[in-house]
Amino acid sequence: MLVIVGWVVVLLCVFGGFALAGGHLAALWHPIELIIIGGGAIGAFIVSNNNKALKATMKALPTLFKGSKYNQALYMDLLALLYELLTKIRKEGLMSVEADVDNPESSPLFSKYPSILADHHLIEFLTDYLRLMVSGSMNAFEIENLMDNEIETHHHEGEVPVHSVTKLGDGLPAFGIVAAVMGVVKTMGSVHLPPAELGVLIGAALTGTFLGILLAYGFVSPLANLLEQKLNESTKIYQTMKVTLLASINGYAPAIAVEFGRKVLYSTERPTFSQLEEHVKGAKSR
Repeated sequence: MLVIVGWVVVLLCVFGGFALAGGHLAALWHPIELIIIGGGAIGAFIVSNNNKALKATMKALPTLFKGSKYNQALYMDLLALLYELLTKIRKEGLMSVEADVDNPESSPLFSKYPSILADHHLIEFLTDYLRLMVSGSMNAFEIENLMDNEIETHHHEGEVPVHSVTKLGDGLPAFGIVAAVMGVVKTMGSVHLPPAELGVLIGAALTGTFLGILLAYGFVSPLANLLEQKLNESTKIYQTMKVTLLASINGYAPAIAVEFGRKVLYSTERPTFSQLEEHVKGAKSR
């Protein structure tokens, strides 16, 4: 929603300012310039990315028009789930969670937290490392190194759409110049026309540069920045699970391990100690 609001503000300020200065908006309407700039940029975008990058970018773009799912409620559910799992392990042993880990969809414990269960990647990350803990064949340092590598891989994959959209935005001003040069070429071939008509042709040519820069810095490049912010949010939840599980492996009680995870969160999503404690109690009662 904020993306659309921002675009509307850009359009109102740029074109509204032009109109207030006495400009005629019709003078900026040149569909052929848009075809040259937009078509050229899209073609270059296709050339510069493989199938995986194109699919990842097309999948990521719609998420920009939705609010973030990584809110305080999701993190409280995650920490409450981790607390219950680690408490069960501490009381009944590692083997007690084997059935939950092997089939989380049928687990009474996991089913209390539908927001977590709905995210396949989160569940896979959590159950994989719980399974390694159950196996008992890896120490804390080995598991931490493996977690770091997996989180790094996740982050690198998420950077693919960011880089793709960034390069698309960087190329738009250049295609605006291409459109402008082509307009100048057309104008030079029409020097026999009266000055008034030549002025229209020159104005149309300059519009190409204007549109390329506007599309780049007003529309496309901000999307790359937003993609990067969303990527950092999606990485933070894995870091939270990592810190909590490692604290448990190192012998800390579930309440302390969960506190480690809470401290990793961004301040805007981090619940207070009391909020988390009440949420855990409520979840356990269910």
